[in-house]
Order: sequence, then C-alpha cells, then structure tokens
Amino acid sequence: MIPSDIEIAQSAKLLHINRIAEQLGLDPENDLEHYGKYMAKINLDVLEKLKDRPDARYVDVTAITPTPLGEGKSTTLVGLGQAMKHIGKRAIITIRQPSQGPTFGIKGGAAGGGYSQVVPMENFNLHLTGDIHAITAAHNLIAAMIDNHLYHGNALNIDPHRVVWRRVMDLNDRALRNVVIGLGEKEDGIPRQTGFDITVASEIMAILALTTSLEDLRTRLGRMVLAYDKDKRPVTAEDLKAAGAATVLLRDAIKPTLMQTLENTPAIVHCGPFANIAHGNSSVLADMIAVKCSDYVLTESGFGADIGAEKFFNIKCRASGLRPNAAVLVVTVRALKAHTGKYKITPGKALDAGLTSENIADVEVGAANMVRHLENMRKFGVNPVVAINVFSTDTEKEIQAVREIALGAGAVGASVARHWAEGGAGATELAEMVVEACNQPNDFKLLYPVEWSIKQKIEQIATEIYRADGVDYTPEADKQIETFEKNGFGNMPICMAKTHLSFTADPTIKGAPTGFRLPIREVRASVGAGFIYPLCGEMRTMPGLSKSPAAERVDLDEDGRVVGLF
Repeated sequence: MIPSDIEIAQSAKLLHINRIAEQLGLDPENDLEHYGKYMAKINLDVLEKLKDRPDARYVDVTAITPTPLGEGKSTTLVGLGQAMKHIGKRAIITIRQPSQGPTFGIKGGAAGGGYSQVVPMENFNLHLTGDIHAITAAHNLIAAMIDNHLYHGNALNIDPHRVVWRRVMDLNDRALRNVVIGLGEKEDGIPRQTGFDITVASEIMAILALTTSLEDLRTRLGRMVLAYDKDKRPVTAEDLKAAGAATVLLRDAIKPTLMQTLENTPAIVHCGPFANIAHGNSSVLADMIAVKCSDYVLTESGFGADIGAEKFFNIKCRASGLRPNAAVLVVTVRALKAHTGKYKITPGKALDAGLTSENIADVEVGAANMVRHLENMRKFGVNPVVAINVFSTDTEKEIQAVREIALGAGAVGASVARHWAEGGAGATELAEMVVEACNQPNDFKLLYPVEWSIKQKIEQIATEIYRADGVDYTPEADKQIETFEKNGFGNMPICMAKTHLSFTADPTIKGAPTGFRLPIREVRASVGAGFIYPLCGEMRTMPGLSKSPAAERVDLDEDGRVVGLF
C-alpha cells in the first residue's frame, strides 16, 4: 500500500538548496536569498547574468476538460520533470504556489502527489516564503487608502458606489463575500457595501505573475483601476498615490522561490493566480529564469486546455515573448467516460461503478473531448503529447483505445504514465515523447492580435476554441465594452471567465458540444494585469468551506511534525 502524500514527502531525502542551485548554474552565495536549508528566492539580477545562454525547450502541461476531482495535472508535471533525469535530460519545472483556501478547504494539494511531489510539501502548501501574504498586505493597503481618501474629503471625486477594489484574505470564508464597512461613529469611516475575495483572485496576484521586472511591476500597479469618479472616469492606484507603497511591499515577493521534487529535480515556485478570472499560470519571471538554466522547462496551466492553455498561449506567452515547443495533454479514462454525459462525479462521494469498470464504448464516445483539445493545440502550432494518467481500475483495452484515438487525432505520442506510484521511472516513455515533440518543427502562433476590437477577440476564442456558434451579450456587457474601449483599454488580450467543467458556459454539458452560443453577462477589466475578462456565468471569488473541511484533520504530532495535510 502506498503511504499518504505527506508521509512520502516527510521521508524524502532532500538536497541542500545550494546543490539544487548548482544544477542550474547559479551561484548560491550571490544569486540566492536563503529561507532555511531547502528553499531560497532567486535574485532577479540573474536575468542579466544569464542573458547570453541559449533558451531551453519550453513545454506546457495541460489537460482535457476535467472532472471536479481533477485529472492529475500537477502530479504529471512533477513526474515528467523527474522522468527527464531518468532519460539523461536536464529539466526544471515551474509551478504555481497554492492558496491556503483549498489547502484547508478540500482534501488535495497542489504539490503533486504520491511519488511525484514538490518538497518540502508542508511549506509549499502553506506559507512558503510569504509571497501571498505580501500580496494580501499590498492589496489591503490600497483598500484602506481608498476609504481613507473618501473620509478625508474625496478630492478625486470617487463615487462610493463605484469602488471596484474589494479586500482580500487567503482563506475560504463565505461570510465575508458581502460586507458593510464604516459602521459605528463618524470617525469610523464612510459606510458602504463591499466584500472580500480570496487573495489569489487579487489583480495584484495576476500582475505579479505577468510582470517582467520591478520597474514593470511598479507601472502595472499604478494603472490598476480602483474605482470610477462621479463623471464615470477611471480612478487608478497612481491617482490615489498608492502604487509606490504597494510596490515596496512586493519587492521580495517578485522573486521566484527555488525548491525541488522528491527526486531532486529543480522546481521554481511563483504566483498562483485564479484560472478563471485570471490566467491561471505561474509567473513569467520564473519561466524567464528557468529557460536560461536548463535544457527543458516544463510548466503547467490551470484547469482544462480550453481555459488554462489558451491563456498560457495568448496571455502569458504574449507577455514573456517565450515560444512553447510542445504541450502535454493529461487524460484519464475516468474523465473520458464522464464526457459521455452519463455519469455525475461529486467530490467526497463514491464513483459510479460505470466509471471504474471496463467500457470501451464510453471511452470512445467521451474521447471526443480529447480530440477537440488536440485540435486546439494544433491551432496554436504546438506539438501535443497525450499523457494517460492511469488508475488501478483502468484496463489495457481502455488504455489502448485512448492511445489509438489520440494518435489518430494528431498527437505526437500517447503514453501511459505511472508517475504517481513509481515517480520519474513511471513517466520515462512520456519524457521520450516530449523530447520527440520538441524536436519536431512547430509554428507557434497566437489566436488573435490585441489590436482587434474586444468583441472580435471574444468571438475568436468562443468560436475557434469552444466551437460556439456565436456570442450573446447582455446590454450591461455591451455598455461595459463600449466604456473600456472609450477609456483606451481595448488593446489587451482576453481572459475568459468560464466554467472549467465544459467547453460551454454550462458545467453540465460534457464532451465536445456544438450548436450552442456563449452568453456574456458582464465584462471587467484588469488594466494593471493587462487583460479584459468577460464573465460567462457566476464566478465565485471567495470560496466557502465544506461541511467537513480538511482543516479539521490538520495537526502536529508529538514530535512537532505536521499530520493530516493530504
């Protein structure tokens, strides 16, 4: 029986972080800021130092449209990174830092799983080097300055009903979604309704993940729109004189954190923006450093490829200038069967027997979802490889059916991956296929130019990636688009806010649907981050805890070790 994730992580033989840095050609004395023996921040000065090194091959790990349980994308990323060493290749993984909300809210972390994890796992899933806390502080400082400005005369003529900057904290707390502040005596402030989001939904998190330097960070923070005045003109952080102090609070958070996997593969951890209202990818800076320090850089984009990979290509690669060579599409037999629409998967409840017993016909029908994602990868000019993340209930006939359909749909290769149980050794075939995909010619291209109108860009994504027949806008969305273009915010990429459980805006519609239209109920702008985000449904930016949250099981044992954390 395989031990729990935390038991495996705590038994790992970690190398001192200086040894990991040396694998990257970094000087531990001058290029790192140490946080104990096993974690260190990387100074951004290395970008200048390493600029003449050739770029590594660059690979995104994404997935088919997932079930609510996820399909093991992070675990596959880590396992593939470990597998590269087994086939004689130098690789680095770059990965998002998880929010403490999911850590304490559900059973499941973001460090990978089984024998493919980033370690120390407890640090990774909790405070790490404090970046998320710094974002919380910077965000809430700006919120406090807004209300202070209103209290002291409101020289910017801010409309209190059009303040769009809420407060944040990095925990799930539904009771804070909507609050009234400023109650009490007159000196306690101006009463108004607002609320809290989880910190990873902050625009500052999205900015930190897309910035390319401290100077760029300062500029982006300054142009964040915090509110609108009574003449409906945007009020920015620069107008409020808040951007400088916020930048100071983030001067260490901008530096990526160096860690390692269970098999001592280097891992650079940085940022964790939401994958629905933001772009759901680790930082540009982490990748800019990584591509100068190895032969292969493997990164991960959030949710399914229609959301995470599309944003990786159109937003992150546009910001970094890096060109991906290949993509890995993570697939499970369970998820393909679910894409028949016959089964309902609910976290915490037993799986339907049909999902765990052999059914080739269901796999073949559900594989239409995988085929569409493979077609989309080809639209970006990127060579796709399918990783079949296997479970013990999968049969050889089902696996063979997936492999044949994937190859027929244009995958460079389709490999069974057993990295969860076997570590890097279980993903060596996948690693060989990724190398092959990187060696093949590709012609990476973006889906649209930013100069197109906002509606042109939205409709390009809806029709080309989701296969919608068209887009329907509410009158409010039409008005918002008109306002953004009038204010000069039109020339930015699009960051679609849509359910991750379907190509459509309806999470119950599975497979590869056609004959639908995409509804846009609202459109918002993250001007500092540099994208427009249309909302295709209700988007929760402050999750709630479940009836029995994971926090109930987390504790310290008699030796002071963390227990119950996955």
